[in-house]
Amino acid sequence: MPDSANTNRREKRMLATASRLTSVARRLTAERGLSGFTVEEVCDEVDVSRRTFFNYFPSKEDAVLGVDPGEELEKFSEAFLARGSRGWAVVIDDLVELVIGHFEATGHDHAGHAEFIAAIEREPRLLLRFMGATRERERQAVAVVASRENVPADDPRAEAVVGILSTLLKHAGEHYLDPAGTHDFSSTLRNHLAALRVVMAPPTTPRKATL
Repeated sequence: MPDSANTNRREKRMLATASRLTSVARRLTAERGLSGFTVEEVCDEVDVSRRTFFNYFPSKEDAVLGVDPGEELEKFSEAFLARGSRGWAVVIDDLVELVIGHFEATGHDHAGHAEFIAAIEREPRLLLRFMGATRERERQAVAVVASRENVPADDPRAEAVVGILSTLLKHAGEHYLDPAGTHDFSSTLRNHLAALRVVMAPPTTPRKATL
């Protein structure tokens, strides 16, 4: 138990450091562009060494994009696979629950999103990298789902589940970031999933009138 607690604290500290590095890198990118600041300036503001920076990110561009998506997906996949196959009906529930847990653990918020958008607007080429990484994560997610459910990687059910999740995340994110929104991200995502289930529920067969 103590080892687990220490591991959790260490992971939280690492996430906090990565988040600060990303926040500073995004702000400086929005203000000056990627070529307008150095890694050392980011390190000075966060009060870490250059070596520490490169332990987290291979470049300024990666710092702006955020935590290594490959590492994130690996942890996500391990947690998803550890739950084991329990039928297709619960796959989307497992994915949504894990996404919410990850979102809450990493502390995403409106300010962080605004920083990211400002950086992208200053350096549009970062958007292409972000989109490419997103497509690759979706492809890998399909493979993970297929592996757990013991079906081929191109099984349409695995592709459909990930496609549905991506759509739910997109719409939930838009609602969450809307200044007029009243729900947190977790509630919004769950509400969207519940609405989808209502829409996709099989139609009921009307009873025939009896004479």
